[in-house]
Amino acid sequence: MSQTRILYNDRCPICRAEIAHYRKRAAAAGAPLIFEDLNRADLGGWQLTPDQAKRRMHAALPDGRIVSGVPAFAAIWAALPGMGWMARLAMMPGLRQLADLLYNRVAAPWLYRKQMRREARGLAGPGGRA
Repeated sequence: MSQTRILYNDRCPICRAEIAHYRKRAAAAGAPLIFEDLNRADLGGWQLTPDQAKRRMHAALPDGRIVSGVPAFAAIWAALPGMGWMARLAMMPGLRQLADLLYNRVAAPWLYRKQMRREARGLAGPGGRA
């Protein structure tokens, strides 16, 4: 079974908590998901700069495509038992555009700014990393 790799920011407490939830479900189900902390990953393989990686969640699909934002979440949901309906719903025409708008214009920029402020204040992430 091919695996989907998920790139996320483990230093962001909100991102870390959400990924912990998905990771637990994936482990229990044997779902083909690999979660990579952008602070430890080879971002060259993702074709992303550190700043680009921090601005949104990304997924490397089994076919080699890299997607971000709503399609990355849909990739997670599609792989987890009981969550496939969320992936199908989020990717429906009309709803996909609305979800993209909310993620790209509200959620992702808010999370990015919040995390940049945390880092500027020197607040540490897991293991004492800032």
